[in-house]
Amino acid sequence: MKRRTFVKSSFVTSAFAGLMAPISQTSAAAESQQNVNPEFYELRIYTLKNNRQRKAVETYFQQAAIPALNRLGSKTIGVFTEYLPQGFTKLVVLIPFNSLDDYFSVADKLANDATYTQAGAEYLQAEATAPVYERIESSLLKAFKLMPKLDVPEKKARIFELRRYESHSETAGKKKIEMFNEGGEIAIFKRVGLTPVFFGETLIGPFRPNLTYMLTFDNMEEHDQNWKTFGSDPAWKKISSVPEFTDARIISNINRLFLVPAAFSQI
Repeated sequence: MKRRTFVKSSFVTSAFAGLMAPISQTSAAAESQQNVNPEFYELRIYTLKNNRQRKAVETYFQQAAIPALNRLGSKTIGVFTEYLPQGFTKLVVLIPFNSLDDYFSVADKLANDATYTQAGAEYLQAEATAPVYERIESSLLKAFKLMPKLDVPEKKARIFELRRYESHSETAGKKKIEMFNEGGEIAIFKRVGLTPVFFGETLIGPFRPNLTYMLTFDNMEEHDQNWKTFGSDPAWKKISSVPEFTDARIISNINRLFLVPAAFSQI
């Protein structure tokens, strides 16, 4: 074996040995979660151009879609608008499903739900000359194994941060997911106050390969302070120094969106 190869291998091995502490801290949680079936999420982003459209879509979810989806087993629907939007706000909707079968069958079930179709008539039967939205960007996500169910925060005034990590290849994307799971990054998030609502790998949608997750904070001051704490955390510094986990190797772009929940949002 060449010395350069040996030195590189020894460094990576040592780095992973140093990571055993944070990983062992998450092992109990991982073990308890390993037999839990992961949720799937539909993440919708509505492009709107005026208040009439916003009111129509919000009314649809409040009076028709959320009650119907709740009846079908999707118990926690999140509806959000942008915090300090640039231009007219987008509407972001998070819909959890217990299985892929639930996701793929939902459209037919809703179409056969007379209560839903009646309550959602304005949205469902909108004329082409007066659309209730411009377009919908939709993604299907699979929950991470170390956080297979979304965690609903306490109902109070708060902000949310939706982050998307894009990678240059599928292999790199999987490596970032490994960093969150086996690497212990999720546990560090929770410890320093980066409170997660969900983590999901995008199976279908734009900007693939990517993973998307949502965090919540009381306000922007807490957001800034907790991210600062995370950046200086020794365990995080140790994980992020492992060569195969460096951002330059596995992350090509980070997109973030700050959100506030609608009054009727279940998240």
